[in-house]
Amino acid sequence: MTDHGTNEDIDTDESGVVLTLPDELRGAFKEPFGPVFTDDERLVAALGEPVIVVGDVVTRHLTRAGVRPDLAVVDWVTERETLPDDEQPDIEGYERRIDLENPAAGLAEDLLHALRNGIGHDETAVVVVDGEEDLAALPAFAIAPEGASVVYGQPGEGMVHVEIDAEIREHARGLLSRMDGDHDRARRALGLE
Repeated sequence: MTDHGTNEDIDTDESGVVLTLPDELRGAFKEPFGPVFTDDERLVAALGEPVIVVGDVVTRHLTRAGVRPDLAVVDWVTERETLPDDEQPDIEGYERRIDLENPAAGLAEDLLHALRNGIGHDETAVVVVDGEEDLAALPAFAIAPEGASVVYGQPGEGMVHVEIDAEIREHARGLLSRMDGDHDRARRALGLE
C-alpha cells in the first residue's frame, strides 16, 4: 500500500484479506441501500457532510457537478470494463492518495484502514484500488459519522445515496459480521473496538 499524501502513512502490521463475501450473502447487496439518483443536480442537493464516494462513475459525476468528495474510492473499472482515460474521474487535487490492493468479493485490511483514516481526517483523500472496490461502501456505512453521505453506483440504475444514521450503521455492521473471515481483525482495522 502506498500513501501519496502529505499526512501520516497508514500503518498496517499485517496485510491481506480479512473478510470475504459468502455466496449466501450476495442477495443482500442486490437492492440499493438508499434512494437511486440519475440526476446529478438532485443528488448534489441531497448530500450531507462528509461525502464519501465508492466507484469511478459516481466520482466522475460528482466531480463534474462541482463536488469534490471528502473521500473517493476508485479502481478504474466499471461493470468489469477498464475505463478509457477520458472517462476516468479527476483525482487531481486530493490532499492524500492511497494505492492498495483489494480482491473481488473481499475486503483487505489495507482498504479498511484506508477507509477509517480517510473518513477520520479533515483532508480530502482518494483511494486507488488495484482489484475491486465494490464492497467498500459497506464498511463506510459502518463507520461514517451521523449525517454523512455515502454514494455508490448501482449498475444499470444510477447513483445510490445513503445518508448515515444509527439504523444503516447497525445494518452494515450486521452484514459485515455475516461475512467470512477474521471479524476481530476487521473491527480493529475499522476502529470499532
